[in-house]
This record gives sequence, structure tokens and C-alpha cells, in this order.
Amino acid sequence: MTDRAIDAAAGGKLPAASAWGAADPFTRADPPLWRVTLWPHRSLGTKGFRWLLWGSAGMMALPILALAGTPAALALAPWAGAAFLALWGFMKLSYVSGRLTEELRLWPDAIAVERREPWGRVRRWAANPYWVEIEVKDTREISRYLTLRGAGRRIELGAFLTPEEREALADELRSRIARLT
Repeated sequence: MTDRAIDAAAGGKLPAASAWGAADPFTRADPPLWRVTLWPHRSLGTKGFRWLLWGSAGMMALPILALAGTPAALALAPWAGAAFLALWGFMKLSYVSGRLTEELRLWPDAIAVERREPWGRVRRWAANPYWVEIEVKDTREISRYLTLRGAGRRIELGAFLTPEEREALADELRSRIARLT
């Protein structure tokens, strides 16, 4: 059995002739020994989002109301409206980006990662777990950067997690793979 990497941008479909044969990790029927789904944390829920927007609208309206009937109010209103729309737009964009998920599955003969991006792109990677290298290192930009290397490719895993969560994930994954032997 040979290792291979899959990056399927259009719907996450596998090539017709898979190197994994009947045991393709993305279509196999047997349940994995371990499965974990990762997603970014969003600390502000929908109720908090509404409170933020109403509070911001109220605070932006105060100077306009204080200057009501003057040319200054007419000058401030478009800027306050633009600021409010920008806040709303960036908060919505943050919620959309929070739909990102990474699913890691482990079988005795395969490890697979499927990344589903918010705008529909699906990226897949699979390898033999006995040959996968799990690396956690500090870089200038990222503390406890977690990568998996196998099948001729290195992938980043859990970039949206905290450094402590990436370290814990790496430890758990090492432990699970060690139990396979």
C-alpha cells in the first residue's frame, strides 16, 4: 500500500484510481479507531453579537442626537453609518470564517485529515500512520506550530487552536499512534 496526498478543491472528490484501493480513508465504511473534529473558538455568541450591534448603534447615535438640527449632525451621520456597517460586515465575516473545520481520523492502516473551509473548499490528506511525523515547534510567528508530515507532504493542523491546545492534540495523536504498534 502506498501513501498519497489528496487536495481536492472541487467538492473534495477523490481521483477514480485511488492508491488506497478499497480501504480509501475518505470512503471506507469501517469506523476509525479515533476521530476528532477541530473548529475555531468564537467567544461572542449570537446574543452577544446583537448586544454589540445595538450598543454600538446607540453610542454612535449619541453625538448625532446631541448635534441634532445642525450641519455637524449631517456631516457625522454618514461616517457613523459607515462605521456601523463596517462593524457589522467584519463581525459577519468572522462568524463565516468560524465555520472552518478539520476532521482527523485514525485507523490501524491510515490517518486522514479533511479540512472543510467556510466557502466550500475541501482539502484532504492521508498517509500511513506508521510513517507520519508529528512535529510541534516554535517559529517567529507561531508558538507551538503543529504539522504532520507523510505521503510526501507536510500539512498544518489546528492553526486556529491555542498553543496549549496544539500541544495537547499532538500528544494525544502521538499516544494514539503509539497504541497501534
